[in-house]
Parts: sequence; structure tokens; C-alpha cells
Amino acid sequence: MTAPTPSSAPSPRPLGVALVGLGFGEKVHLPALLDCPLTEPVALWHHRPERLEQARAATGLPGFERFDALLEDPRVQALVIATPPEPRFALAQAAIAAGKHLLLEKPVALDAPQIEELQRQALSAGVTVAVDFEYRAVPAFQQLAGLLQQGAVGEPWLIKLDWLMGSRADGSRPWNWYSQRAAGGGVLGSLGTHAFDTLHWLVGPSRAVSALRSTAIPERPLPDGSGRSGAVDAEDIALLQLDLETGAGRRLPAQVSLAAVTRPGRGYWIEVYGSEGSLVLGSPNQTDYVHGFQLWRSRHGGERLELAPDPELAFPRTWPDGRVAPVRRLIQWWAEAALERRPMLPGLGEAVLSQRVCDRALQAADSGLRQLI
Repeated sequence: MTAPTPSSAPSPRPLGVALVGLGFGEKVHLPALLDCPLTEPVALWHHRPERLEQARAATGLPGFERFDALLEDPRVQALVIATPPEPRFALAQAAIAAGKHLLLEKPVALDAPQIEELQRQALSAGVTVAVDFEYRAVPAFQQLAGLLQQGAVGEPWLIKLDWLMGSRADGSRPWNWYSQRAAGGGVLGSLGTHAFDTLHWLVGPSRAVSALRSTAIPERPLPDGSGRSGAVDAEDIALLQLDLETGAGRRLPAQVSLAAVTRPGRGYWIEVYGSEGSLVLGSPNQTDYVHGFQLWRSRHGGERLELAPDPELAFPRTWPDGRVAPVRRLIQWWAEAALERRPMLPGLGEAVLSQRVCDRALQAADSGLRQLI
């Protein structure tokens, strides 16, 4: 009997990806796309011609000033949209209508109904849409998720998430879209969307929220050099109380503190307390939000001991900017799903759940009333 011969099926051709938005996109997404064997950066787009030309010269990639021309290029099969939040919805709609796969930065849109509309359009068009909830791809977070699934704390009783950063503590930092609530600015969009998705992934969906929001720096200098200041109405501090629904159908209280003006700031910390012990994951890093995480465990009220990282979850490669490696891992998941024409997780469904918490938190903070989700 003749032994079977190894399959000679060719490897799939890389997904041709255009990069839309050149801040976080050029710093983080571009090196991740270049490193992934299933993706090939093929084009750039930016609304400012001078910024587009700068990136085109630095990368050697062709640049498009017209978004419709970018979508018409046959090399572009997919897009990473890493613009500020306000234009993202319209850009994503146009890309989906053109049959392009998408990887969207968050917040995906300005409110949950917009994301639900994108979800309907993507399902109808049969395109794969990923959302960059990159903490799902960070090894320490994956290790924490695995321990919780194994019952490491017994029955969870309380979860506490502190994300206290100092990135906007300097009052001379110029006014921009981040200062405007209507443009998707503020810590609920920048930090909260990640935090809420992480809690939903680790525990379960949010069912109610109470919230306080405040703006510590109420005005910032306009970037036009006029010496005038612009009013800031987006929150730089948000304190929330969530009710999470666990897999067992119980409600778990979660306390969430978000700030962009705490200098030097505690960093990012998640604490889970339960009937059999506790798990604590945290990092004081104020630079890239990914480096420096450590994980501790205690049992039955005993000493808290640091856990060694799980080598099976380690990144095969890292970069000086710690954000690149988890984005590279998420891009791999996205490209595999897009090439196989199947849904992606985390995707628009997860983005809707996260954005609903943001929307209800703003309503709760403005009304002073607890909001159901």
C-alpha cells in the first residue's frame, strides 16, 4: 500500500490591506501587518495630503487622497481603519459596501446603534470585521482568563478594575478631537471600551451601570498658535459600578475607575476576589499600556504569590512598543478568518456590547440614575 504523499496545496495569498489613518496605524498596525505572513500592506489613506505624503515617503507604499479611489484598487482586499472615532462609521460603511474586510480601532463608532448598523451591513455583505480589543491577545490576560475558567477563585464575588494613567495630565497638551464628547473623545471611549470588553470576556455581559464623570482640565490651548483655548467637555475621569452576568446566571459587582490625568498613575490593574481566593493582574507601565503585566494568586486568604508566565501563551516575537505584538496576534486571527470567509471574534458583536456600556454610562452620569443595559 502506497503511503499518502504530503499535501502540495499552495499557501493562501496574503490579504492585501490598506491602512486608513496614520497615527496609531503607522506606529502599531503597520509593523504588525508587515510581520504577519497572511497580510500585505498595499496602500495608505489620510485626509491630509501633507501627512499622506510624509507616510508614503517613509514606507514606500502608494497613497490615496480619495477614499473611493482606494476602494476601487483591486489590490485592496481589506482595510485597517485607525482614524479618530468620528469619521470611522462612514468610512466603514463605504468599505463594507465595496466588499472589503475590516479591522476597526475602537471606539468603532459614536454610539451602539451605529455599530449595530455596521453589523447588519457586514453580515449582508459577507465580509469579516474584527475590532482591535487587543487585551484578548496579551499573554498575561489570556492566562488570567484561563485561570478564571478553571475556577481558580471559586465563586467570584467582586471584580475591581483600575486604569489610572497620566497621558493627559499636562494641561498644555493641545485641544483636539479627544477633548470633544461629540467626536468620541474622553476616557470612556479610549480606555472604557477596552475595559468593558475585557470584563465581558473574563466574566460576562454588563446588565446595569451607575457612573460619575468629570473633567479635571476644562480647557486646552488650541493647536493653531493663536494663544486661545478651547473648551473640553469630554471626561478625563470616570468612576463606574457595573453589574456583570456570570456564566452561572448570577450578578457580579464590578468597580471600574478610569482616568487619563492621574500622574504618575497606578497603571492598569484587575483584581478578582472569590470564595476560594483571588487573582490580581497589573502593570504600572505608563508608556504603551501592554508591557510590564504580572499575575498574582492567593488561596483561601493566604499569601499572594506571583505566578510564572505561561510559556505556551508567549508571543513568538516582541517589539520595543509592546502594543505591536498583541495587535500582530489579533491581525493573524483576523486574516485567517477573512481568508476563510468566516466571522471574527472579537468583532462587531463584542463592540456593540462594549459601546452600550459607554452610552449608558454617559446617560447615568448625566442623569444621576442607574441605567439598565
